[in-house]
Amino acid sequence: MSRLGLANFARRQTELSQAVSDCRKALLITGSFSLAINLLILTPSLYMMQVYDRVITTGHLETLVFLTALAAVALMVLTTLDSLRSSVMIRVGCWLNDRLGPVFLASGIRAQLQGDTAGAQPLRDLAQIQNFIASQGLTVFFDAPWVVVFVALIWLLHPLLGVIALVTAVLLLCLSILNEVVTRQANIKASHSQILAMQQAEAAIRNAEVVHAMGMHPALISRWQARNSDAMEATNKAAERGGVLVGFTKFIRFFAQVAILGAGAYLVIHSSLSAGAMIAASILLGRALAPVEVAMTAWRNFTATRIAYARLKTRLNDHVVDGERTKLPPPRGHLLIQNVSFGTRDRVIVRNVTFEVKPGESVAIIGPSAAGKSTLCRLMVGILAPSAGQIRLDGSEIIHWDPVQLGRYIGYVPQDVELFAGSVRENIARMGPINDTMVIEAAKLAHAHEMIQHLPDGYDTQIGEGGLRLSGGQRQRIGLARAVYGNPRLIVLDEPNANLDQAGESALSTAIYDLKKRDVALIIVGHRPSTLAQADSVVLMREGRVELFGPRDATLQKLRVKSSSSVVPMQKPGAVATMAAVAPVVDGSSEPVTSEISP
Repeated sequence: MSRLGLANFARRQTELSQAVSDCRKALLITGSFSLAINLLILTPSLYMMQVYDRVITTGHLETLVFLTALAAVALMVLTTLDSLRSSVMIRVGCWLNDRLGPVFLASGIRAQLQGDTAGAQPLRDLAQIQNFIASQGLTVFFDAPWVVVFVALIWLLHPLLGVIALVTAVLLLCLSILNEVVTRQANIKASHSQILAMQQAEAAIRNAEVVHAMGMHPALISRWQARNSDAMEATNKAAERGGVLVGFTKFIRFFAQVAILGAGAYLVIHSSLSAGAMIAASILLGRALAPVEVAMTAWRNFTATRIAYARLKTRLNDHVVDGERTKLPPPRGHLLIQNVSFGTRDRVIVRNVTFEVKPGESVAIIGPSAAGKSTLCRLMVGILAPSAGQIRLDGSEIIHWDPVQLGRYIGYVPQDVELFAGSVRENIARMGPINDTMVIEAAKLAHAHEMIQHLPDGYDTQIGEGGLRLSGGQRQRIGLARAVYGNPRLIVLDEPNANLDQAGESALSTAIYDLKKRDVALIIVGHRPSTLAQADSVVLMREGRVELFGPRDATLQKLRVKSSSSVVPMQKPGAVATMAAVAPVVDGSSEPVTSEISP
């Protein structure tokens, strides 16, 4: 195995497996509690034997009082230890959730970037494990070994009673195994179908505006019902099969109680057993079979937990956590893209792209739809890793940077700006520790300060999940303020003016100008004239390739030549180009656009 493979294997072991391993001490304590509890559970049986065999036959009330007081103390200790065991299990479940929650949340974020649609399912799986640990399901495993001890004690009272107890325990064990066999596939199918149904429901709710506006409710509800019906059918099948076996289990247990009392009475009549031993054997049998019945009742919960644990292990194996990286010096913002390509199984999206952006420069990336512009943006900020080639920031490859450290020096505004539930201030501060001075500075740099002041509570305005209480233009301007927060050295803007009005366009143009004066490297994707107004260089992409790259004026001149049939004479002296020269090449349109770009 390679050194990298060994490192990855070690990381996988130190997340889920290490957390489980760290629970061993608590589990040992729980096991010791279970030892004491199962010894003390003998109290009613011993008390019954002594009362029948000593107190009733001798009539000594002092003995009865002493035995009763001793039993009371033993039962008090028993209930105390049982409460402590439950408390330990609850704390272990909470600790495990707290320990692994951040790991699986980070894993879900990384998986989403790779196209995995599991979403928050790992956190739900972790909650399932936590609930199982906190319930009686896990304590069954501590009590189950005592079945053998109790059966042995019954055997010591009389072999005939021991045979009844042993046969009953074996029958219940066989039924437990049969329950697993007949419900396993149905439970797996039910779990899988429920996850898919939940994902469909979450997608429908997340896109409520589109669903409502275009009357998509019936179609989406129908699709959800079909998936949910599969889950319910599998759940019902597993429940029905398990219910029959659980019912048969109860019959065997109840009949075993009758059989052992009947056999005990027979032995008492023939003076082979005392009456106290007969009652004690009945109580011991009930205790011996209790874990088996609890296990049968909680089997579905156990199966769901086992499936959830398997999914969590698979997720960590499929999405390896990045190891700790060397902290590199703060970058100046020199971005170099060398022969970068990126593709999926189906197609190549970016092909052999090469250009560079220096501090204080802005590069506009233009091109028709599906030219690979947004994918290139994701590559430049480290969301995706190139299939070939290199992307270097100040000489170091993007993938060599620690993601958290790199994030502080990068600003990114995607096409669809996603904000988080919270205040405007929290979103600008990237949901981290808040420095009010830096928040206001970022808002002013993005020329969003006045707009924010007109919100109901200013910077403290709660914007709702996804920023739904804001307009598209407001979200975009707050997204720009978030991108410039903390003085990043590289800023990538993907269609930053898609939802902006004229005032927003003007504010964006001024913000880009101010950022260039701060020696920030800027990459701007778009088609509007304002995209090119502040650009020093222009990259024209088509079908994933760079078709043209160079200084703005020279590149636009080449575009004019290519689309000479669509050129409109310049209307203003000093203008360097018109979108009439660009539109046919960029958008594939045939109608000239007469908006001008001033230098």
